[in-house]
Amino acid sequence: MASFIIEGGCRLKGDITPQGAKNEALQVICAVLLTPEEVIIENIPDILDVNNLISLLGDMGVKTRRINENTWSFQADEVDLTYLESPEFLKKSSSLRGSVMIIGPLVARFGKALLPKPGGDKIGRRRLDTHFIGIQKLGANFEYDAEQQLYSITADKLTGAYMLLDEASVTGTANIIMTAVLAEGETTIYNAACEPYLQQLCKMLNRMGANISGVASNLIRIQGVKELGGTTHRILPDMIEIGSFIGMAAMTGSELTIKDVAYDDLGIIPDTFRRLGITLERSGDDIHIPEHKGYTIDTFIDGSILTIADAPWPGLTPDLISVLLVVATQAQGSVLIHQKMFESRLFFVDKLIDMGAQIILCDPHRATVIGTGRRSMRATTMTSPDIRAGIALLIAAMCADGKSIIHNIDQIDRGYQNIDVRLNQLGANILRMN
Repeated sequence: MASFIIEGGCRLKGDITPQGAKNEALQVICAVLLTPEEVIIENIPDILDVNNLISLLGDMGVKTRRINENTWSFQADEVDLTYLESPEFLKKSSSLRGSVMIIGPLVARFGKALLPKPGGDKIGRRRLDTHFIGIQKLGANFEYDAEQQLYSITADKLTGAYMLLDEASVTGTANIIMTAVLAEGETTIYNAACEPYLQQLCKMLNRMGANISGVASNLIRIQGVKELGGTTHRILPDMIEIGSFIGMAAMTGSELTIKDVAYDDLGIIPDTFRRLGITLERSGDDIHIPEHKGYTIDTFIDGSILTIADAPWPGLTPDLISVLLVVATQAQGSVLIHQKMFESRLFFVDKLIDMGAQIILCDPHRATVIGTGRRSMRATTMTSPDIRAGIALLIAAMCADGKSIIHNIDQIDRGYQNIDVRLNQLGANILRMN
């Protein structure tokens, strides 16, 4: 298990370019299974989750070829369906949460898929009901082997259907769309997720020959087609990494420019950081964060304590809640952080409390942060429980006095590409120990 040793108190300075979006990459890479023709995807992040998915597709018979550092070619013209029944597939796919999105493409094109109960972050229950119910409505049959924890999905014929999703699940919507594009007739999906990364998936599928309308809304209509072709697709920059860099600059009192952020696709993220008192300056498609000697949390108009809560897009993405929480610890003022989706995601705050942060964990979903301004945090030893909490702990360690240690940084590597190397180039002092 690898660890980071972080010397706190180092200020950053310079420019940094965000990686390609992890969440988009997992969707569009699974979509290559929908066609036997070549698909080229650019700006793929070199991170653990994405690399494991590419490796899994390669083992399934998909021809994978790395063109350059962040561009890959995929061709799924000789998929080996028997591999799905092998112990190797079950082991690999069960450790990768994103593997659930191979179900839609496999059922749509081959009429068959197998999937063990997927793993991933330990942030609470993450239901698959939205995925399965939607694909069932298109004509697929599901069986679950409780002993092996294995889902078996088959479909002799897929037919378009109307469905109202029980939740605006991003991966659930993606999975259903990838199933419906090859179904016969029209599919209507209401209460669909509409994040920029899902919009990217729809645009890619349309270039491949799909007929999807309503992109960027919560009402999506799909006219099924018989086959899809190849395309070239470029992944957006990762909005979660952009938000992490904004918080990192503010907490360490650093001057930082984040390059090529696709600003118009960031939604309310910049304004949310502004409500914490952080100054962001837009220059073209870049964000400049000047040096902050301090920042003060806003209040509501009537003077009551600010609440920051996650919500389906165009609301605030839940993946930034951990970062916003840790940034608030060094602000002046108080804020209620409400994480609605995952009941275990806030449990990392005990480590921040050990470091001197003033936080009240109200319940599994809510925490009140009492910011006391530039108050020194104590260095400590901690373990990363998931990707987003991991980066929040790294930000806290960079702000603390002395040396901190973070264990289980494989969790951070799952979502952030060479984060130690890139931050060290800006002035951080992070040592990786294997």
